[in-house]
Amino acid sequence: MTGLTHIDEAGAARMVDVGGKAVTAREAVASGRITMSTEAATAIGAGTAKKGDVLAVARVAGIMAAKRTSDLIPLCHPLPLTKVEIDLVVDETGVTATATASTEGKTGVEMEALTAATVTLLTIYDMAKAIDKTMVLSDIRVRAKSGGKSGNWTA
Repeated sequence: MTGLTHIDEAGAARMVDVGGKAVTAREAVASGRITMSTEAATAIGAGTAKKGDVLAVARVAGIMAAKRTSDLIPLCHPLPLTKVEIDLVVDETGVTATATASTEGKTGVEMEALTAATVTLLTIYDMAKAIDKTMVLSDIRVRAKSGGKSGNWTA
């Protein structure tokens, strides 16, 4: 099982030891999209969905999710996040969510950014499903990361 960092020599799952790594400033950006009917997008954008301010609730949910990533993804290290920011763009066919997570630590924050973006989109679905049950989450991915031994990367 060589080359797989989360598998030991016997094939068992393990948390990677980052104890010897340097503390560096790290940031990751992830995004995703939820596609929906024009009716749902209009209600979300105008703030008229029956469940309330969809964008505000989704933004808070994404931030909270980033802070709980290590509780959700079994082999992730708990990280002291210094920033989580959620940017939401509504257009006539849906919402694009972009999450930025930052820390000063020994491991990256890609999983925190991905978790934030995904939970933001899931919350939008939950709050708008009465308007459109056919919404589709897609294109969830890391857009960029900086810091650490591997340096900067952009998709």
